Amino acid sequence: MAKPGNIAAQPLPTPATSEDKDLFLLIRDCIANNRNAQKALYDKFAPVLYGIIRRYVYNNNIAQEILNDVFYRVFTRLPQYSFEGAFEGWMRRIAINIISDHFRRNAKHSVVTDKDIDTIDTNIDNDTIGRINYKALLELIHELPDTQRAVFNLHVFEDYPHKEIAQLLEITENNSRWHLNDARRRLKEKINNLI
Repeated sequence: MAKPGNIAAQPLPTPATSEDKDLFLLIRDCIANNRNAQKALYDKFAPVLYGIIRRYVYNNNIAQEILNDVFYRVFTRLPQYSFEGAFEGWMRRIAINIISDHFRRNAKHSVVTDKDIDTIDTNIDNDTIGRINYKALLELIHELPDTQRAVFNLHVFEDYPHKEIAQLLEITENNSRWHLNDARRRLKEKINNLI
């Protein structure tokens, strides 16, 4: 496959599928500053990335600003993409890093001491969850405090371990666990109040 930093000069690799070939050509054209290719890349991936951002950020204007920051970073780092792993996954990681930057700049972190974290029953049965639609669940998640919402989303939806969440949000692993536990407790209460 192409080596980072010189994809525009590389011959077309033997792609596994025609979709891989189309993606390679699209990325190559984006690196060459072809505005139509950049718009096509944006149009193809913006809905997915915006959906990820909206799980973390309730305000449409802020979410759009973050999306713009994500695409700015994607376009400036395209020559570094090595075609190792999924392109969408590469962009998703950029989005998560920018969302984390946003939280570090704007969220007030609750500091938890190294005391034991209360382990309360935060399980919600699947029948209860099944009666709540995605939009209602998303609204409940958006009601969580910023740091709890970030930790919850990173752990539950992105499957990040507490160690990585702690690094991204500049909190301790214990704080990450506490925020996740408290977010689950709050969501359980809200969901039980709805049903």
